[in-house]
Parts: sequence; structure tokens; C-alpha cells
Amino acid sequence: MAPPDSSYSLFARSEQARADQVKPLASRMRPERLDEIVGQRHILGDGRLLQRLLAADRLGSILLFGPPGTGKTTLARLLAKESKQRFRQLNAVTSGVKDLRQVLEEAADALRAGGERTLLFIDEIHRFNRSQQDALLPDVEDGVVTLVGATTSNPYFAVNNSLVSRSQVFQLEPLDGDDIRVLLQRAITDSTRGLGDTAIEITDDAMDFIARTCDGDARRALTALEVGVRSSPDSPVRYDLELARESMQRHGAAYDTDAHYDTTSALIKSVRGSDADAATYWLARMLEGGEDIRFLCRRLVILSSEDIGNADPQALQLAVACMQACEFIGLPECQLTLSQTINYLACAPKSNAATVAIGEARNDIREDRIVPIPRHLRDAHYQGASALGHGDGYQYSHDAADGVAAQEYLGIDRQYYRPTDRGFEAELQQRIERIRERLNGKE
Repeated sequence: MAPPDSSYSLFARSEQARADQVKPLASRMRPERLDEIVGQRHILGDGRLLQRLLAADRLGSILLFGPPGTGKTTLARLLAKESKQRFRQLNAVTSGVKDLRQVLEEAADALRAGGERTLLFIDEIHRFNRSQQDALLPDVEDGVVTLVGATTSNPYFAVNNSLVSRSQVFQLEPLDGDDIRVLLQRAITDSTRGLGDTAIEITDDAMDFIARTCDGDARRALTALEVGVRSSPDSPVRYDLELARESMQRHGAAYDTDAHYDTTSALIKSVRGSDADAATYWLARMLEGGEDIRFLCRRLVILSSEDIGNADPQALQLAVACMQACEFIGLPECQLTLSQTINYLACAPKSNAATVAIGEARNDIREDRIVPIPRHLRDAHYQGASALGHGDGYQYSHDAADGVAAQEYLGIDRQYYRPTDRGFEAELQQRIERIRERLNGKE
């Protein structure tokens, strides 16, 4: 066999190099080894489950869940490389059952022919309908393919339970500012895949701006760097804050189903934690995301009873007034009412005593701790009630000197409502202690 034409090989390498340079910077800078991945140490650090699975050659099907630009596709490719498997990729938006079956058949053939395993990466797997997801199950169970599904939606909501139960779920987090700075610096200095062949003077405030405003998305950060560098006529390129602002395309924060639940949780927990500033920010996020105002108001009414209660009884009144005002005036003006209400609720003294009380009482009933109604408390307003002894011995509370008659109302010694010593509930605590002493005949 004749040796390959060296001039042709050189030409082919030159063409490949030019093709690589045409690729976006974010694509060229994809990590080529697992140890090049920046961030995600909670799943890729030493001793973590994913590393242990790879080391033991026991990588099974997994679901990668996280926002754009956190490295889901890159991680899938590197997992195939580390586990020495064929890599096949489908996008659930553009692929159908026919494409899926073809890949699965090829994987089965490769496994039978030489024992070569296939890692099937499905991007946006939540876009597959139920029947498409179910079509994966037999081959996933039989080990024909190692499935790696990527999704920006919570898989526990967006992916079939049967598929989730057969997979390990790993959540990828947005990169923090330090991670983004590492990636930017790496791209600036790498002359093979990055921008190292261009003289760049990037200011600290420009780098900080990109790291802060890219929303933890490595792709956005690298794209902003490349846009600024490629569009600058200067040599060397002075990449300052003004150029960073021009290069970083701003967009509204994503607000999908996951964001709806997570932001709502953050808002409620911030109010419960008495952080008015955090609560105001999460409110703004919900408003900018187009949250349903009625939903917001319902949550505030619930919160005012659940987390504030009688420590500040005005909280419930204000929350109900807020609900009525928002219904009456609508957006954009009702944002003022919502802000006022949330800040009041955040600053109010907190008590969940009423919440605990009803929870414990209902739990007693569910566990069959059914207390018979004392005869003197039963309805005595119908014919024949007196013959049953209903109402006998009942003491009318208003006839007592202080409005509290010393009689039994429950029949067992059980205290559900235990007021705190915070806010108005501190006064209620003193009152209820005196009332309980009277009811128990101690006064």
C-alpha cells in the first residue's frame, strides 16, 4: 500500500485548522478532559459519586439538570471518552422516534459485534413526549445504551417517572464569578483554541462585569469576550468596561416552571427569615418574569397566617387588603402595594404557633385519637336532646365574672396552641395561661 500523500495530509490539517477557527470561541474552548472542567465540584470532585462510578467502570444512565452554559453537553462527551464508549447525540427538539430507533439499533449491533458500548446523549430530553421517552426504557434497562439526558427543566417534573427511577440525577449549577474569570483568562491566553494569538489588555472591571452579568453561563461569557475582541480595531485590543457592556447582550432572567417554584420558595423563605431586601429582590424577579399576581397575593395571605400569625394580627389584614388592592388596580401600579406588603411582612415578628396547633390537632385525628364531645357541649336545641342529657351542666361563659367559666371543653389534657413570646403573641401567652388556670379550676 502506498504511503499517504504528505502534501494531502498537510492540506487536510490546514483545512481542519481553518474550520476550527471558524467555530465560536465557546465551542473551541470546550474542555477536552474532565480535569479541565471549571466548576461543578459538587459532582466532579474527588470522591464524588460520578467520579466513583467512572473509576469503577459502572457508569449507568444519568440525567444532567441545569441552566444553559453549565457544560451538560461537554460533560456528556467527556463521560463517553472516559468510559471508552461510542458517543451518539440526538436533540429531542429535532429528532423523532425513527431517529431514536436507528441509534438504538446501531448501538445493539455494535454491542453484539465487538462488545463496544454506546453512550447516547439526548439534549433537551424533556421535549420528548411520553411515548418517545418510554421507547428508551428497554434498551436502557438491558444496557444496550448508557443514556445521558440533558434538560434545563427539573427532571422530576419534566421526565417520565419510569426513566427518572432508572437514572442518577445530577444537578449542574450556574458557574460563579471566579469560575467565569478562570474561563476568560484561559481563553485569552490559549493560542491554540482561544484568543492567545491576539494581544488583549482586559481590565479588571470589564472581567468582573462579564463574570457578574453572564448569569453563570460560560457560553455567554466567552461569546461576549470574542465579540468584543473581534470587533475592536485596536491593536492591542483594550477590552475595558465600556466594550464589555457593548459586547454583553442583556436578556431577561429565565422564568419557566422551575423558576416559578424556586423563586416563590426563595421569596417566602426570605420573608420568613425577616430579610426585607432579599424578599424585595425575589418579588422583582417574579414580576419581571410575568408571575400571576393572584398567585402572589394568595401566597402572601397564606404566609401571613403560616409564619406571622398572632405575633402581628395586622399582617393578615394587610395581606388581604393587598390582594383586594391588586385585583382592583392591577399592574404596573400594584407593584407598589406588593412591595409595601412584603416589606411589612418581612419586618413583622414571626410565629408559627397557629400553624403548629392545627397541624398537631389534625394529626391526632388522623391517628384515630377521636375525643367524644362532652355531653354538656352537645347541641340541645332539638326535641329529645334533653332526654339524652345534651347540654346538661353547661355554664354560659358570659355569666362568669371575667367571661371564662371553669368547665371542660375537650375532655383530655392537651395543649395545641402554644403562643410565643414575640410581638402581640407575648400578650396572648399571658392571657392563655390565665385562661387555662381558670378552665382547670385553679383560680
